[in-house]
Amino acid sequence: MLDLEAWTAAGVPLLRDPREFVLELHQRHLPQPGTVVVGVVDASHRLTASASFAPWPHDTDGWQHRNAILSHLRQVTPHDLRQAAPTRTAVLLRCREGAAGWTEQDGAWMWALQDAAVLHGLRCGSYIALTPAGWQVLGDGRGGRNPNAGSWADGPVHTVTELPPRSVRLPPAERSQRGDRSQRPRASELPWAPARVTAIEPARRTGTR
Repeated sequence: MLDLEAWTAAGVPLLRDPREFVLELHQRHLPQPGTVVVGVVDASHRLTASASFAPWPHDTDGWQHRNAILSHLRQVTPHDLRQAAPTRTAVLLRCREGAAGWTEQDGAWMWALQDAAVLHGLRCGSYIALTPAGWQVLGDGRGGRNPNAGSWADGPVHTVTELPPRSVRLPPAERSQRGDRSQRPRASELPWAPARVTAIEPARRTGTR
């Protein structure tokens, strides 16, 4: 775990435009409380990859958090371990309940982000807390009211509302052999019923190269 003083003293590179960055991450993943989003930023401060996941509630140790971050980084972006110096930066956003400001669990995630970034050949970047009060970049004092921990409910919900009817056309020879039976609709020729949509899970992964 890292306390806020140690985190600030680590010289974490600042985000050029944290408000736009938080908005982009939020639009991609719509994080709910309990969701963690890790993003990768290139030298031009563009988001090149991101992944969101919901850790197990009983996972409270920095080592467990480090392993989760590293696993998702490996899935969405290649490592930079062969480069002489890191050119890309890993940034973490944690959506949670509670008051704004640093907590011990934020300190565990800070340590996890720092260690996972090193193991993947990246620089360790900003840590953002998304709470009911808004978003806050811990350690540099920048923040805002929107988005917040409840903003995910305002996002679009993608569902299947209509499917076109399906019909099966038989060759003329086969239709003549079947006679009057071809006039009776078969089960496979009936229109499809609308698909049932299950609840959207909070974990999402996206990667852009």
